[in-house]
Amino acid sequence: MTYRTTVTRQFVAQHYLTVPNPGPEGDLHSHVFRVEVTFAGPTLNEFDYLVDIDDVRAALDDAEARYCDATLNDLPEFEGYNPSVERFARVLHDRLAPAAADDPAESLRVTVWEDDEAAAGYEAPVDGGTE
Repeated sequence: MTYRTTVTRQFVAQHYLTVPNPGPEGDLHSHVFRVEVTFAGPTLNEFDYLVDIDDVRAALDDAEARYCDATLNDLPEFEGYNPSVERFARVLHDRLAPAAADDPAESLRVTVWEDDEAAAGYEAPVDGGTE
């Protein structure tokens, strides 16, 4: 059995892809990104929480402040990487996982929607290392 707690957030950010022959995605463009954050684990804490939603919201507030209206390519966490939606999900995972540091959540799945039809995600333990 697994408990899950999900919180979502939406904000605008810009990027351009740096792969060979990116087509129009190689030009600077904006997305209204929708970020879906899901913590999971088999047990609850003494208050019957998997993770404190207020802590997750605060972590999302910090992430939104960092990325809203920013050009992802210009940020150090994307240096040397193509700022794909998959990479953005990984970056957000590493930034948001500490929100569950004192809770029984064991994993975090971050899904980043770039529009109504396309999304990518990253899932790993909340105590997983970074690249």
